[in-house]
Amino acid sequence: MKFFESTLTVTKEHLDALNHVNNVVYVQWIQDIATKHWNAVAPKDFAEQYIWVVAAHHIYYKGESVLGDKLLLKTYIEDNHGVISNRKVEIYKNEKLILTANTEWCLLTIATKRPTRIPQEIKDLFVS
Repeated sequence: MKFFESTLTVTKEHLDALNHVNNVVYVQWIQDIATKHWNAVAPKDFAEQYIWVVAAHHIYYKGESVLGDKLLLKTYIEDNHGVISNRKVEIYKNEKLILTANTEWCLLTIATKRPTRIPQEIKDLFVS
């Protein structure tokens, strides 16, 4: 499996009333890193033919982050079956795991907006 990483710094816009990162922001980051990963590995013709949509998010909060924290986001594809790809996301603060997420992504054909079985060529993009 191929890992994809991204970093970010927590800003005031990410905070909630308790002055820590809002849960909705974490969901956005989970989606953002998945999109960045796809855009980094998908050939242009794949990106023009297919799009991923979320079927389910399962998020486990293990710590908090606050203004100014520098975070490392890591993601990889755990497995694929049928139209579903299971993606893992981990978020670290100072090498400490503060969030894990398991997201089921469904592959759609852009032209029909219908689910489509994940071709082997796409599966191969995410394997070492």
